[in-house]
Amino acid sequence: MPEGEISLSRPDITALDERLVLETLRSGRLSIGPMQEEFEQLVARASGCTNGIAVSSGTAGLHLALLALGIGQGDEVITTPFSFIASANCILYAGAKPVFCDICPQSLNLDPKRIEAAITPRTKAIIAVEAFGNPAYMDAYAAIAAKYEIPLIEDCCEALGTTWRGRKCGSFGRVGIFGFYPNKQITTGEGGMIVTDDDHLADACRSMRNQGRPTKMTGALGQWLHHERLGYNYRLNELSCALGVAQMRRLPELIERRREIARTYIDRLRGISELVLPTVEPACELSWFVFVVRLSPDYSQAERDRVLQGLRNHDVGCADYFPCIHLQPPYQALGFAPGMFPIAESVSHRTIALPFHTRLSERDIDLVCQTLELMISREQLSRD
Repeated sequence: MPEGEISLSRPDITALDERLVLETLRSGRLSIGPMQEEFEQLVARASGCTNGIAVSSGTAGLHLALLALGIGQGDEVITTPFSFIASANCILYAGAKPVFCDICPQSLNLDPKRIEAAITPRTKAIIAVEAFGNPAYMDAYAAIAAKYEIPLIEDCCEALGTTWRGRKCGSFGRVGIFGFYPNKQITTGEGGMIVTDDDHLADACRSMRNQGRPTKMTGALGQWLHHERLGYNYRLNELSCALGVAQMRRLPELIERRREIARTYIDRLRGISELVLPTVEPACELSWFVFVVRLSPDYSQAERDRVLQGLRNHDVGCADYFPCIHLQPPYQALGFAPGMFPIAESVSHRTIALPFHTRLSERDIDLVCQTLELMISREQLSRD
């Protein structure tokens, strides 16, 4: 990061994080140990689920969830085109077909009515993503999944600590998956967590993350080299789990700080008519993964891109969260094309992710907002 730049994201690392990681390093137990167990329990409890299965990434968790549900060749999985690409890639990993539906322009989540219209006899699951951590409609997705007797996979990678109508994110589907990349509410560097109340599914995921080994072993070498099923090396090491334990112990304060920063942004930006601010329903207690605004619908993608470049030229980190998945080259090669999901495309062309992390100062936020307003004013002047 260049000196003086206001970074887009930054992990919140303290002496507690450093101490637990160092203690674990010195213990000599660097894989499948007590830190993994504690981390799994903490995240499961935070999501209202009985099982937590730590994995190497949120993407790995999504992949294992699909495999544990028996989804494979010839199956269809409904999901959103407006998300990080992993939520669709995992469907291809399993050999299934992603079926995209357009989104709601307020929540940026899947439109429930479009889900029902997309269900066919080949539909074997719904992957519902909480876009930017927003859980709106998650209960509606669960009701649709129950009506058609298909599992709901909750991609809650961006929603740790969020609740919807008093219910914790991670608990709406048959299985939920969190991610802990450094820009998330908590981080393990890289890592993810599968959460579920389904003990059979949990055991299958535990086995598959560990090369298909039995979930209950005696410790004998022969047991370690016995593999019951096709598996993967999706384990999360003890050092990462130790960092996760320390971060989870601080989760309430991390979430409160993120909420404070989001409130400050909203106060500073609410007077700019050219901006659409994040929509948060009264029924939601959001933990705030990112702070993403949109230019109003009369702005083009080219104008948004010039605003982004202007922010970067003034040392303000920013990003175009998210380019539509169906317009990425691997998906266009599958036959997807512009115009298929117009709401997602319109939203995607106008998004601006602003710097968002716990170490932002009020001065930082003021500079970001002033620079953003200046860049928008510049675009307005160029229209005249």
